[in-house]
Amino acid sequence: MRWTYLDVITDLVKDERCVAIRNISLAEEVLHDHFAMDEQAGRRPVPVMPNTLVIEGAAQCGGILTGHARDFKEKVVLAKIGKANFTGISAGPGTTLRHTAHLDRIDGSGSATVNTVELIDPHTGDVQPYAEIELMFSHVDQNRKGLAFPEHNFVFTDDFMDLLQRSGFPVDASIDPRQGT
Repeated sequence: MRWTYLDVITDLVKDERCVAIRNISLAEEVLHDHFAMDEQAGRRPVPVMPNTLVIEGAAQCGGILTGHARDFKEKVVLAKIGKANFTGISAGPGTTLRHTAHLDRIDGSGSATVNTVELIDPHTGDVQPYAEIELMFSHVDQNRKGLAFPEHNFVFTDDFMDLLQRSGFPVDASIDPRQGT
């Protein structure tokens, strides 16, 4: 995974839920293009986090939950976005997104998670519903059917293991994502 759209994991309960925080900063380049100033239309820049990247954060939160349920021994990839409903408010610089993924089902072929995203206003502390997202994940090693994938765990990279450790969750030292499990 090249980009991590979670800053800290605040709660991780095996086979149940994962809660993660994402702080949105004006320093993120993606905000400057979405939505950029349009001088001809007389529109000032309106920096907002694209909903596709909010879905990516939800997928990372749900993927960590799915991986944790199997002790990170499986390569977990997003297989399907079943539903993604957004409330219509914007997540801009200075706001915080709280991702909560609940495990709906898990078996040898993959999992399904139900995710909620809430927007936290830094000035007032008010929490507003932001999105409801249903995701399905595949355990690649169980579903590859003749396709060749690397043996090492290319999903749960050092970045994700470091995120877990920095968030205060123990990571089994025997799980080395570069070597496979």
